[in-house]
Amino acid sequence: MSPSSIPQVQSIQVYAGSTLTISSPIQVQTVTDSGGTINFASGASGNNITLNVNSGTTNIASSGIQLTQAAVQSAGTLAVNNLTNYSMSNINVFGGTFELNNTSLSGFSGSNVQNNGQIVLNNGSNMTVSNLQCQVTVNSGSTLALTGNYNSGAHVVYGTGTGNTVLVSSGASQTNLPISNISNGDKIGVNGATVSSATYSDSSGSGPIVLHTTSGQTYTYSDVTYGSDVVRGTSFSAGIQGGDAVICFLSGSMIRTPAGDVAVEDIEIGDQVLAFDWQNNQDVVRPVVWVGKASAKVRARLPDDEAGWPVRVLKDAISDGVPYKDMLITAEHCLFFEGRFVPVRMLVNGVSIFYDKSITSYDYYHVETAEHSVITADGMLTESYLDTGNRSSFRQEGKVATLRATGTRSWSHDAAAPLCVERSFVEPLFRYLETREDQVEGCQTPAVDAVQTTQDPGLHLVMSNGAVIRPIRHQGQDYSFMLPAGVDSVRIVSRVSRPSEVIGPFVDDRRSLGVAVGAICFTDSNQRHQITTHLDGGASEGWHDAAGDSGYVWTKGNALLPLAAQTGGVMGMLTITAVPAEQYSVAPVQTPAALRHSA
Repeated sequence: MSPSSIPQVQSIQVYAGSTLTISSPIQVQTVTDSGGTINFASGASGNNITLNVNSGTTNIASSGIQLTQAAVQSAGTLAVNNLTNYSMSNINVFGGTFELNNTSLSGFSGSNVQNNGQIVLNNGSNMTVSNLQCQVTVNSGSTLALTGNYNSGAHVVYGTGTGNTVLVSSGASQTNLPISNISNGDKIGVNGATVSSATYSDSSGSGPIVLHTTSGQTYTYSDVTYGSDVVRGTSFSAGIQGGDAVICFLSGSMIRTPAGDVAVEDIEIGDQVLAFDWQNNQDVVRPVVWVGKASAKVRARLPDDEAGWPVRVLKDAISDGVPYKDMLITAEHCLFFEGRFVPVRMLVNGVSIFYDKSITSYDYYHVETAEHSVITADGMLTESYLDTGNRSSFRQEGKVATLRATGTRSWSHDAAAPLCVERSFVEPLFRYLETREDQVEGCQTPAVDAVQTTQDPGLHLVMSNGAVIRPIRHQGQDYSFMLPAGVDSVRIVSRVSRPSEVIGPFVDDRRSLGVAVGAICFTDSNQRHQITTHLDGGASEGWHDAAGDSGYVWTKGNALLPLAAQTGGVMGMLTITAVPAEQYSVAPVQTPAALRHSA
């Protein structure tokens, strides 16, 4: 259907008792839901829709819908269903309910929810919210990721279903976020950081929860209540950005014992396994003190290294006879090389070591020895279980063990060997394993087209009305843009690089990086203004947290920069010092229309 033939409607109003379903392309200026029900069904494609939901219910199920403004009133519900990367920062919730169902949404500002409005996540939804100031209920395997500070009215509720995940903000200056009903099987972590341990104190169903990150930071949340199924003395899963760090063997993995190799699912507490004392170059016998089992279901919409796909290491992939059969382990499981542990995800080459996407759900196991050990599975040196706070993710198998009050452990103090993710060590190992591909049977066929890359970030600005501003000058790291009068904010938009994908898995940086922004200044006819809101935490939507005192902060490819306080609304020159990522995949830079659907 050509644009000229799409029906154009100035306004639609739906009253109580009425249902309107829009299932074909239509252009609407204003839609008002006054007590009825509106369904934007799959196939609808509306441009420049201003949507007002009063006491009715409106469902959006088409990525073709482009909202310029949506207001949800006190008795209204706006539901977004089955959409991925749908950016709706122009939603305002005035006492109503904003509901996501199997939907991924980022770039949402907490300031858009007022007057006791609330957000509800259902059916595996994922949402990123900056500066939370309302209640969010997380149901049925959904994930809430928080950035910035927590404002008055912020409250997180673990709702129905299991596996609900909340990633608290690593940039919050305070930790007074109320957290309710966290239960067995739920997860909590820190957005953008790896949690080494998570402990809590349960006193009659309430008490603080403490998160420790591998970088040495501690987050203590005091206003926490627990579900009735929480047993004192357990601890919750330690979360990382994008999901949980699960480190385990799949069934069928053969563990070396003094009596020969035994399937991991047949190992019991009290059994003995052979461990490699690499510092003295000898085998030692270690008793098994705990075994655990859990189940996983792949979340295919996430990046491969976070989705939960098991990694298959083909027979002979490491060296002749190592492993002696195909090895199946989880992505975070470490293999042992030259006195160091390396997560197998950093060695995935897609040919001899790859994510096995024929397996979408599986049981996985772990075996704990009295002290963390280098053990042998399928002929490959690997790790035993190290309890860094996720023991409650497993159910105990085998013989009954005495409860052990040893507390959680850390890689820095308790690991059998150092954890190594430095590129200088891992990349040569990755390259060596690539050279063995011709000697390995069953290799996967590599992708026909290699990822094309560029060093050009495609940097430009987008105003609130969707207009694009290209740089009028680019010299070194400085990009200069002419801003018209009346601009109170812009979005810094660029290509996005995920280094572990664009450069290689041997790079341990799985963030989505736009550009690293340093100095920003605005020059008008009278004076020069320095802008530092992105450096001091005043700009959070679309920005990664500042790392130390580097003087630069990475964008996520679409970062909001407030300007009203610095520019005074006058015309002038905005100069941004920006360092690009090492490489970007060659893909179209987002257009203004696309910006309304992704962050």
